[in-house]
Amino acid sequence: MTTAASPRLDFRSDTRTLPDARMREAMARAKVGDDVYGDDPTVTLLEETVAELLGTEAALLMPTGTMANLVAPLAAAGPPGSPPPRLIAGADTHMAFLEADGLRRFGGVELLTVAQRPDGLPDPDALTALLAAGSQDRGTVVCLENTSMMRSGNALDAAATRSVAALAHRYGAHFHLDGARLANAAVALGVPLADLAAPADSVAFSVSKGLGGPVGGLLCGTRAYVEHARETRTWLGGSLHQAGIVAAPALVALGRLPELAVDHEKAAVLAAGLAAVPGAEVMRPPRPTNMVMARLAGLAAEECATGLAAHGVRVLPLPNGHVRFVAHRSHDMISVRAAVKALAAVAAALPAGPGRHPNEPSPDGEGSVTPMEEA
Repeated sequence: MTTAASPRLDFRSDTRTLPDARMREAMARAKVGDDVYGDDPTVTLLEETVAELLGTEAALLMPTGTMANLVAPLAAAGPPGSPPPRLIAGADTHMAFLEADGLRRFGGVELLTVAQRPDGLPDPDALTALLAAGSQDRGTVVCLENTSMMRSGNALDAAATRSVAALAHRYGAHFHLDGARLANAAVALGVPLADLAAPADSVAFSVSKGLGGPVGGLLCGTRAYVEHARETRTWLGGSLHQAGIVAAPALVALGRLPELAVDHEKAAVLAAGLAAVPGAEVMRPPRPTNMVMARLAGLAAEECATGLAAHGVRVLPLPNGHVRFVAHRSHDMISVRAAVKALAAVAAALPAGPGRHPNEPSPDGEGSVTPMEEA
């Protein structure tokens, strides 16, 4: 049996938080109905609150962010039964990296990937070429991820988002924003969530990452779009009954949006500490948030993660040779210092002399991410 890691030393993801007493009380006191029939008052309140925060006409509670991203392109195509669209996403985005099989298998989506710039934006020439190719029998959806996960959580500003949206709209494409960590981007940039969401035709927004809610996300857009999404959610088996029990802690989580700045501060201290470890290389983006990616010269990512786990610190190994640390509300500065100390211990145990290139696979194969994990 696998033993759950302590959230205080678990840096694999900001999904590793646990609901606190206030969230559990909200769950216990939640007024519920049946969301399948549209009469759960707590779900309705959550959907209206998120729609107002993001500046969209409507929002729909989804069990997971992954399901939100599966429903998003299907709803853009129209009601269930419409031909699934082409989806263009950055090669290193969550949708392309971890959700591709589900989009193809369960959605019938034709997934096309495009190279990304160091900040996470898609290469404009490559994106233009794919958009210009078009499709006679299906529409096109362009996805942008903010924050950019594989770019160490870089926050993309509204101008950058508008540039991609304008290009997508020039070719008649639907523009979807995977904003699982859009709250982190808004706090890092010091702007309202609605400013970052405004260029998008649809937005997936998570309450179960940095905000600390126990489950769920929301898919936002026009009322007509959300109605298509609601039908598609039912088709996929994602409808919930007394869902106010999970909507209630999500409302608590939304009230803690400004506290994400504390996670960003912890990540900055962590990055500085890891960078001081001999042999360590830390990737820090132009607009950092709550992620830190690091690697040790001569050590594959999976081996580094295993070494850190031996010291009680859990991280996520990535195929680019880095391991990912994500700061979240269960961490404090003691957690940060423990993580730095653990990496220093792993580095100190390495043999002297030249080692493998950090991107070279270990003898057992490169570390990988479980496909169904919400990272």
